[in-house]
Amino acid sequence: MMAVSRSDLLAWLNELLQLNYTKIEQCGTGGAYCQILDSIYGDLPMARVKMNAKHEYEFVANFKVMQNVFKAKKIDKACFSSRQRPIPIEKLVKCKMQDNLEFLQWMKRFWDSNYGGQGYDAVGRRRGAPAEPPATIAPLSTGARSASAVLGVGGRSGGKTPISGHRAGSTQPNEAMQALQTQLREMSTHMEGLEKERDFYFAKLRDIEILVQQQTETLESQGKEDDNLKEIQKILYSTEDGFEVPENAAVDEEETF
Repeated sequence: MMAVSRSDLLAWLNELLQLNYTKIEQCGTGGAYCQILDSIYGDLPMARVKMNAKHEYEFVANFKVMQNVFKAKKIDKACFSSRQRPIPIEKLVKCKMQDNLEFLQWMKRFWDSNYGGQGYDAVGRRRGAPAEPPATIAPLSTGARSASAVLGVGGRSGGKTPISGHRAGSTQPNEAMQALQTQLREMSTHMEGLEKERDFYFAKLRDIEILVQQQTETLESQGKEDDNLKEIQKILYSTEDGFEVPENAAVDEEETF
């Protein structure tokens, strides 16, 4: 079957779900995928789906809702892609275009095969929850270049006179620009450090989550339970006000299913 183009996929998605997505990678939040399935079955717990998710842990929570639907409906994931590989949640939540394009194409084929033609009130099903297009975060280096371009830093553009072309003896503009360049470099370095720190602690929390889940499953198989482990899971799965984490959501060692 011929793959559907990106523009056609976005047009179909926006019409079906009454969204305003502009990029395929915005599907990496998981909300749109969940609602595509809801348009087929009509019973997905949309109250647990955060359509305006902004953080990766919220994206993962949305995919866990979808995972539960796959299990409940016995949807065959083995047919995803010609390589018969599992659905790569870990890559999808990074909002990369190619991974989300491939998965959205699969979802479109699945929808074409299973949608019954019934009417679907997308806005009503998500209870009018905001569903603005998720923001995509550009790499810091790109952001620094863009900011430099706006300020006229870092070279000529379009034949305009460079900043250094001020009259001789007028050093104040150059000094101000140098100060801005220094500030941009410091901000970029600071942001890179914050991102590394975030990723470090996220990885630590993920390792803890896996260990807690494994221990909990071991105890459950023995007919036992541990209140401390439950409290730890409660902390791990707590999110922003107004959003519920799926109950009994399965946690796999790898973010694929």
